[in-house]
Amino acid sequence: MELQHLIVKIPVDGALAIDPAKIVDVMHQWVAKQLIPGVLLIDVAELLHVPHGPGVLAVGHEADLSLDHTGGNWGVQYRRKTMQPGTNASRIADALKCAAQTAGRLKEAFPALKLSRTEFELIVNDRGIAPNTPEAYAAGTPEIESALKAALGHGDFKLTRHDREQRQRFGVSVKSAQPFDLAALAR
Repeated sequence: MELQHLIVKIPVDGALAIDPAKIVDVMHQWVAKQLIPGVLLIDVAELLHVPHGPGVLAVGHEADLSLDHTGGNWGVQYRRKTMQPGTNASRIADALKCAAQTAGRLKEAFPALKLSRTEFELIVNDRGIAPNTPEAYAAGTPEIESALKAALGHGDFKLTRHDREQRQRFGVSVKSAQPFDLAALAR
């Protein structure tokens, strides 16, 4: 199974200690200066009026970057929209790297933003490539585990399958027993 259109969401640790509306100006600077390597940023969308919605996002051609509130949980999210060459492992590592870079940029602008160092979500945003079935989960899990071992530098983590409802997207929650270093993932 080829994993494309990956989403990585690193949750906020505890309550959100910043005003999410203030992120709009920071993301506008990203767009104006084209600060995200490999992503042509187009605009910023502030969707804070949507309950448990996408929050604030920098809309790009290749990917979107956001402070997301989907499911009622705040987190920094990277969402790849275009296909990428390479292996599943390289695409997973790239998605983690981009999410960590986004987290670092937001933490630099908002030092009070606290993010989890032990948890994140990995979702395949393409039901055609990765349907949310037991067969797809069984096929994808070994490659995901292998890629995460390489990216995190250890195998001391647990994967939990997201919603088993087939209409939902294929995804896992990752819970690491060892804290990961966002700066190291961002390299």
